[in-house]
Amino acid sequence: MSQATLDDDDLFDEAASEMREDVESSLAAARETLPAAAAIWDVEADNTLGVLNGLKGALDTGDAAAHVRDAKKWYAVGTEADAFEDAGDLEAEIDELEGIVADVRDAHEQVGDLTATIPELRGALEDAHEAADEE
Repeated sequence: MSQATLDDDDLFDEAASEMREDVESSLAAARETLPAAAAIWDVEADNTLGVLNGLKGALDTGDAAAHVRDAKKWYAVGTEADAFEDAGDLEAEIDELEGIVADVRDAHEQVGDLTATIPELRGALEDAHEAADEE
């Protein structure tokens, strides 16, 4: 094997290691950006709308989706180049975080829908009770 080949192999190994580090750091950044469990569980407010608004704010994923996307991008490049000796753990983490981000986004959307519905429902119920009282 020539010296150039050894250098190329060394460079490839170094690049593969850096790609894995990039994937791992993107996954760590995604985890750090996700809402804290306590933030979505412990909400203080004076009424239902306040609770929903607090929960909606707590369900913000921030840049987590972008970090997962970066991890997937470097993972795809690394697997295409056959740069990872064992990529199963990375794939599992990516899948897990992708699912969590999707769940948090879905919950955020559902809470947003409730936040819009509750004031309307309250008004309709008040009107119904006022009409009943007038009769």
